[in-house]
Formats: sequence, C-alpha cells, structure tokens
Amino acid sequence: MTYRITLLGKQDRAAFASGSEPLDRYFRERATQDVRRRVASCFVAIDETEAAAGFYTIAATSLVLDKLPPEQAKRLPRYPVVPAVLLGRLAVASTHQGKRLGGALVADALLRATQSEIMAYAMVVEAKDEQAARFYEHLGFLRVGDDRLRLIRAL
Repeated sequence: MTYRITLLGKQDRAAFASGSEPLDRYFRERATQDVRRRVASCFVAIDETEAAAGFYTIAATSLVLDKLPPEQAKRLPRYPVVPAVLLGRLAVASTHQGKRLGGALVADALLRATQSEIMAYAMVVEAKDEQAARFYEHLGFLRVGDDRLRLIRAL
C-alpha cells in the first residue's frame, strides 16, 4: 500500500480508530483547533482510498542543556536551553497497523524538522507507555533524564 503524507485538511476523520481513544478523540475533535491556534502542525497519511491512515503532530519545544546526556551536551553551546521539535502525537489507524506506517510517519517528521529553516537540535517524544518508548528506541531515539518515557533524537 502507498501513502501520501500531507498537512491536515478537510479529510474525513470521523471513522479514524487507532485503538487509543485519547489519540482518536484528539484527531477527530482538537487537531484542527491546534493548527488554527498555531500550537502544532498536524500531518496526515492518506491511503489509496483517500482515508486517513495515520497522523502526527509537531511543535516547537526546548531541552534543558543540563538534562541532556554529557556526550551530547558537550557539543552544544552553553545556553540554558536548546531548541528542539516535539513529536507530540502519533497514531496509526488499526486497519493500517503492522505495515510500518508508524515508522514512516516518524521518518517524515524527522525529515520535515531537518529541512525547516528554523533550526532545532533534536526531536523530542513523550512516549505514552513502555511499548511506545521501545518503538521510538528502535527508530534511534535515546532516553534522557529521569523520565524513562522521554526520548530524543539529534537531528
């Protein structure tokens, strides 16, 4: 199956079901508001039938320099915080799970972050649980600090 990843538009989201009710509700009811308020960008994977197969959001954030692993922090200027991109939400419709779409969405987010004219040092994720954290580790993210569900990947 092939997918096209595009900015959130007028896609029908009513039937989207990923198995995570909070993510599904966000996509159906709040994503448009966040985009309109300029607090997050939302990108949607569209399948061959023009249905939403998955989505992710990204937004600006920052990382406290002292919380980064020493091997990463030593390469950065001594600012108290460094700019980053937050991969805020990520979900794949149940009918598209197991097809590597989640990894493709993360890859798309990383590509957009590195191609942006606004510089950021890393992408940050707040995994919802240990299984999600392992998914992000598989994609090259590293756990940081005391919060075992917070991971980063240098851009």
